[in-house]
Amino acid sequence: MDVFVANEQDIPVDHDRLSTLAAHTLQSEDVDDEAELSVLFVTPEHMRRLNSHFAGDDYATDVLSFPMLEGDPDDDDGPVLLGDVVVCPAVAERNAQKAGQPLTRELDMLVVHGTLHLLGYDHQGSQDRSEMERRQRDILASFERVDS
Repeated sequence: MDVFVANEQDIPVDHDRLSTLAAHTLQSEDVDDEAELSVLFVTPEHMRRLNSHFAGDDYATDVLSFPMLEGDPDDDDGPVLLGDVVVCPAVAERNAQKAGQPLTRELDMLVVHGTLHLLGYDHQGSQDRSEMERRQRDILASFERVDS
């Protein structure tokens, strides 16, 4: 599994930890070892532009996912490009403060959340939301056990 991380903003993020967490999420979901995804950390202005262009919402959000799913998951001739997870640490920091938790915990949750979206999870209906939240909790808990 390859996880590419790029940081285009000033808030420090632990690239290695978050890359490992994204890979752990893919492994937890039994995604093929040849899968690739990227995680990008951006400024609020960049996130606002993305959110406005792709979702029609003119504000910076904490995470967006852009599925690609290029390549055939059943084809052994190359990687499956899952897509991009885009995170805005400045928005995540505000959310973490409101929730009374560290930014690292919020970023962990957003990376898992965004990665699950690439894999087809959503939270439009209450049943889907419950399933996605359960998977997030399970993956974060299992990562904390591995990461300790």
